[in-house]
Amino acid sequence: MTWTLSWGELSFMRQIVKEDKALIYEDWEECILPLMNSASLKLDPEFFGIDNYFAAKSLIASRSFQIDVYHGFGMVPLADLFNHKTGAEDVHFTSVSCHLDSDNDVDIENDDASYSSTVDEPFTQSSPFRNSDEGNSSVDSCNLEKSSNSEENPMFLEMIIVKDVKSGAEVFNTYGSLGNAALLHRYGFTEANNPFDIVNIDLELVVKWSLSLFSSRYSRARLSLWRRLGYSGCVSQNSEYFEISYDGEPQVELLVLLYIILLPDETYHKLDLAVPTAGDFAKSLNMILSKKRTIKSGTDSERKDLLLTKRVRDSLLSLANIRESFYGSDSLEDDIDLLKRCCRIRERKLYHSLMLRVSERTILKQLRVYASRSSKSTKRSYPLRKKFKWT
Repeated sequence: MTWTLSWGELSFMRQIVKEDKALIYEDWEECILPLMNSASLKLDPEFFGIDNYFAAKSLIASRSFQIDVYHGFGMVPLADLFNHKTGAEDVHFTSVSCHLDSDNDVDIENDDASYSSTVDEPFTQSSPFRNSDEGNSSVDSCNLEKSSNSEENPMFLEMIIVKDVKSGAEVFNTYGSLGNAALLHRYGFTEANNPFDIVNIDLELVVKWSLSLFSSRYSRARLSLWRRLGYSGCVSQNSEYFEISYDGEPQVELLVLLYIILLPDETYHKLDLAVPTAGDFAKSLNMILSKKRTIKSGTDSERKDLLLTKRVRDSLLSLANIRESFYGSDSLEDDIDLLKRCCRIRERKLYHSLMLRVSERTILKQLRVYASRSSKSTKRSYPLRKKFKWT
């Protein structure tokens, strides 16, 4: 989507939109511009300019479905009419592959070259058909060419009503379990109280925070150990980041990184030496913690509790405050008040940008609560060596 954000502080979304626009411009320059320059076609530049292409591309991207590996993306009449509601859809779309040769009812399970009699998989604008390797619901990838022959194996889209809908009420589909950032980027809208909302904290931000406390050599060594232990953040659009969930809980990989950064030198060196011999993170960290439980055993909650030392909690507070600074001097309460006064119809872009902004800042508030839960003091236990600046 070529959404134009109204708030420059939303750096992650802004970067994605910027990269998207650059890719779309390359497409236009490669595919459309030569046609415009063709004297024989006599195309009117007013209707084929880059702005028109952005608009058309956005429209198609927000309404197209990924049908399957062979057909790729396409428009699906009627299926694209339904609006989205998170976790409360009224209709369910499935792909149905029909084997027409009913007179020759052979054992389809043993025929690797045929489709199953039915393929019942969710079909949403954000959840494409997925080929499965389990049981009869699979669609063998070797049959992609055969699937294109509609006379032999036509592919149908079946729409099923999954619950009662009152007469005159709107019928909803779901585009998937998406947070507001993804909804805004892909479809141009947001939802209030979206349980799938997240906030991203870039690895780059964590590294800059570490550099404000420790030397470059120190920070690089701790990050290197974290990677050698097999950890990484989420990766998208050439950016590595950590997710903070709707209730303010950070991704465990972030906690592990903070824990390693803040280890005393003696403990760090023991762990650093133990990694090649122990061979995995569980054994190495178990040596350091001198506990029966390890980071990779037990539940996520148990692992997080083990990692949440006071210094790690204080670090989470610092990162939350740094991330919060991206939104400028206005408070969360100011944004909520502005959102209440914003007209969703007349000021659509501002409204949904504000909704995303409020959602993210609310999660950061929850992160601060999470970090302070077992900490008597929310102040930093150590001063910054130098002033932190985000550029």
